[in-house]
Amino acid sequence: MTIDHSAIEADRERIRRQYLLPHRPSSSARGLHHFALLSSDVEQTIRFYQDLLEFPLTEIFENRDYKGSNHFFFDIGNGNLLAFFDFPGLDLAPYQEVLGGLHHIAISVDPATWERLKGKLEMAGVPHQIESGASIYFRDPDGTRLELLADHLGEMYGSRVL
Repeated sequence: MTIDHSAIEADRERIRRQYLLPHRPSSSARGLHHFALLSSDVEQTIRFYQDLLEFPLTEIFENRDYKGSNHFFFDIGNGNLLAFFDFPGLDLAPYQEVLGGLHHIAISVDPATWERLKGKLEMAGVPHQIESGASIYFRDPDGTRLELLADHLGEMYGSRVL
């Protein structure tokens, strides 16, 4: 399959001209409340996110939609949460990257924390990939792809995106 990169760039420029407003209005949203993922093992997930990545567990309670299921949350800074459900007895398949599905979750950390967490991932034997010296990609125990990004919120590789 041949990809017409010139046509893709032209389309990107057309979309940029049409939709990027010179005076962007304020968003109707206040921020990301939580992003919810699935966990096959509550304690394994807590050890990974709290102990390894240093995202404190903030709460755990029964999921209102499925009796016996846990709904639990981690603080990822700036008033944002990463949440999980487990669904005992449903035998859900592991994470799978699909069209229209989740590609990865990028979480901003300061450069010193990025270096420390990179070292912790290496010591724990977590396979990872470093890109552009500011991003580290890896998967959680259930296969969800994560990125720790040493850029400030609202920046991507030195460019303002917000």
